Amino acid sequence: MMNKIYPRSGDTQTVYLNAVVKDPSIEIGDYTIYNDFVSDPCLFEQNNVLYHYPINHERLIIGKFCSIACGAKFLFNCANHTLKSLSTYTFPLFYEDWELNKADVASAWDNKGDIVIGNDVWIGYEAVIMAGVHIGDGAIVGTRAVVTKDVPPYTIVGGVPAKEIRKRFSADMIEQIQALKWWNWSVDKLREFLPYLMNGDLEKVAAMKNR
Repeated sequence: MMNKIYPRSGDTQTVYLNAVVKDPSIEIGDYTIYNDFVSDPCLFEQNNVLYHYPINHERLIIGKFCSIACGAKFLFNCANHTLKSLSTYTFPLFYEDWELNKADVASAWDNKGDIVIGNDVWIGYEAVIMAGVHIGDGAIVGTRAVVTKDVPPYTIVGGVPAKEIRKRFSADMIEQIQALKWWNWSVDKLREFLPYLMNGDLEKVAAMKNR
């Protein structure tokens, strides 16, 4: 886990998320950053992880080296009024007024599960990730996209609802990059390989990966 909050000196708009998130049901990988120029980025749990109540025991899992832009939101299951009812109104939530069983309160919404974000994912400005969505390694979510379905690795999506725009690389390259799992390398190894990673020299990285 990161010890320092701010990656850059003098920049209080960008934080290492796992240095500020305290909720044990939110798991953040090392070096994942969040930038917020509107609110305090240290309030990520409060401002960006929404409808996330203990009753559902749901998790937000975000991998390593992700970049999350200002205003991105993660909407959990309590935002999903159940579609099994003839009414959209959440009667079970107001059990006192309607003399319902308090134990049935969770029937007011549909539970679609955890939100899971892979490694090296870039989530754009004010994008919304809905409950139950899994986003693969290396994916990119466009500005103000609303992601309602899973996103494959190294895929760019955008729009409302979000749809695939294109793959970042060929299928063969994607397979090779995922096999590298560079985000799990030591800091020393990353520093050595960084020029090749940044320049997209997969052949050079692959040739030296076992060093």
